[in-house]
Amino acid sequence: MGFHLPAILRAKQILQRSSSANQTASMDVPKGYLAVYVGEKQRKRFVIPVSYLNKPSFQDLLIQAEEEFGYDHPMGGLTIPCCENMFIDVISCLNCS
Repeated sequence: MGFHLPAILRAKQILQRSSSANQTASMDVPKGYLAVYVGEKQRKRFVIPVSYLNKPSFQDLLIQAEEEFGYDHPMGGLTIPCCENMFIDVISCLNCS
């Protein structure tokens, strides 16, 4: 079990840029968690543990986000461009492990 440093660094860059733009919304996110927006057209906000950032299945979602948006996320936070059901399936698997 190793850390995938490039994916973590990409996520950190995204979060640093979005946190300054959206500080009021981040106030309701507990320490050790982050808010992500999920959906292909209509975005839904999820609050997830930061520990998910080093999981391979979540890193695949981060790669999708980078390919779609680069580091400029339209919602002001980390936006994952996948259907909500797929995201819930990935998160459910991560919760079980």
